[in-house]
Amino acid sequence: MKNVAVKKYEIDRNFLNCHIAGFQYYDGCQVIDELNVGVPLDIFAEADNPHDATAVAIYFGEKKLGYIPAGKNEELSKFLQFGHADIFEVNINFKNLDLHPEQQFRIAVKIKDER
Repeated sequence: MKNVAVKKYEIDRNFLNCHIAGFQYYDGCQVIDELNVGVPLDIFAEADNPHDATAVAIYFGEKKLGYIPAGKNEELSKFLQFGHADIFEVNINFKNLDLHPEQQFRIAVKIKDER
């Protein structure tokens, strides 16, 4: 009988995938050449945002790129507002400059693997 390799099931770390809402209105065009697949980003809750109390802003360094789309931000905002930003890693996972500015970039928000 042959030895059969058995793989252990690995749970997906993916928390959220989305486009960057409002990209054309913020500072993304100033750093667009630096925004490539795999580049790490930062996210911050904006609980005092007058348009959306669950707003989550996306930054590259000091440059605001836009937001997690409304309707996809509630759970993430809750984690961030309670001080749990350190459990997430955020990276660009799609770039296509031929598309409409709202669709040019997608990001992945993943739960960090601290095992």
